[in-house]
Amino acid sequence: MTDNIFNEARKRLHKAMKYMNISTDVEEQLKYPKMSIAASLEIRMDDGNRRAFKAFRVRYDDTRGPTKGGIRYHPDVNLNEVMSLAFWMTFKTAVVNLPFGGAKGGICVNPKELSPAELERLSRAYIQAFRDFIGPNKDIPAPDIYTNPMIMGWMANEYSKIMGMYCPAVITGKPIALGGSKGRHDATGRGGFYVLNILSERLNLHPETTTVALQGFGNAATHCAKLLHEKGYRVVAISDSKGAIYSPDGIDPVSMIRYKQEYKSITNIPLSDNIQTITNTQLLELPVDVLIPAALENVITEENAHNIQAKVILELANGPVNNAADEILIEKGCIIVPDILANAGGVTVSYFEWVQNQTCYYWSSSEVYDKLKTIMDTEALKIWGIKTDHDCDLRTAAYIHALSRLSEAIEASGTHAYFSKKD
Repeated sequence: MTDNIFNEARKRLHKAMKYMNISTDVEEQLKYPKMSIAASLEIRMDDGNRRAFKAFRVRYDDTRGPTKGGIRYHPDVNLNEVMSLAFWMTFKTAVVNLPFGGAKGGICVNPKELSPAELERLSRAYIQAFRDFIGPNKDIPAPDIYTNPMIMGWMANEYSKIMGMYCPAVITGKPIALGGSKGRHDATGRGGFYVLNILSERLNLHPETTTVALQGFGNAATHCAKLLHEKGYRVVAISDSKGAIYSPDGIDPVSMIRYKQEYKSITNIPLSDNIQTITNTQLLELPVDVLIPAALENVITEENAHNIQAKVILELANGPVNNAADEILIEKGCIIVPDILANAGGVTVSYFEWVQNQTCYYWSSSEVYDKLKTIMDTEALKIWGIKTDHDCDLRTAAYIHALSRLSEAIEASGTHAYFSKKD
């Protein structure tokens, strides 16, 4: 994670602004986060020692509603990264027209090194530290990297205990039994699938002849891979943090999910004659039609962009392609379906969960999927239309789309032109 990732993120906003006539008030409001906080979380470890963990929460902008964003557990989490993720979330919620702003949080920890009891204590400590910073109508956290429904359930329970009342709407991504929404577990991957599918004709993709490689095989990637496979796309490569496997004849994602659960890593599974192990770097550079980076930020940079052969990149991860790589790939004719559209399914169904918690009325899986598909299809086609109208790349079109909604909300409270006019 580079130190200038936040400045890099803002460059994409400035690029979109060149296509629009907006008030300088909008640029000023979106220049920095509304609020940032760091804390030290001290917990008692199982061996009796006390240990402190750095933790962060950033609320970027709440003009369109309470802020929304995940909490990630990762040893490299830092404030600069969290600010960037909160910035992206602000635009992501606007892209899919949710009544939310953007936020993000994180704890600097390797969760694999903690026992289940230590993980629970740490998760509850996060809520204790940030209890005044979050709330059902202020800031609503959700899962992210290495966090899951059980962790969200602990957090929601801790907040309810602190408030002295049941408050399920404070956290989304919870277990269904604790107020979670059906369809939330596969929402990010499903949303990405819906976007790719609705744009397939415009991208000149036909499932039966389209090859796909997925870098990362976590929650989002596994569900997206399953749906693509069911639709007829040929998944030829997948990876996890330890390595990748490749088969030009195709890989059954359902079998790989089962194998990974049993053997802990894709690279440990029994290999057949037509499946070979490769590196994550080699996976990114395969001659496939669609590449889906679904892990961490900045995996495609100016150092490897020239080697990327995919015709389409679907960003299931946040910020997997940096600005310099963007320009190289666009020049090569690669179409990048940006993260603020491609992975917005997760926050969309998080919104559905929040609504259900607020109303105490819960929907079926089919209702959730239908509502999600309508939103993802509608916004993807609008963004493609903006791309065509402005003759720009798809990422810039998505930022134009989001910025138009953000600027409308910000300008509704008055701008420099309004307050400086003379009678």
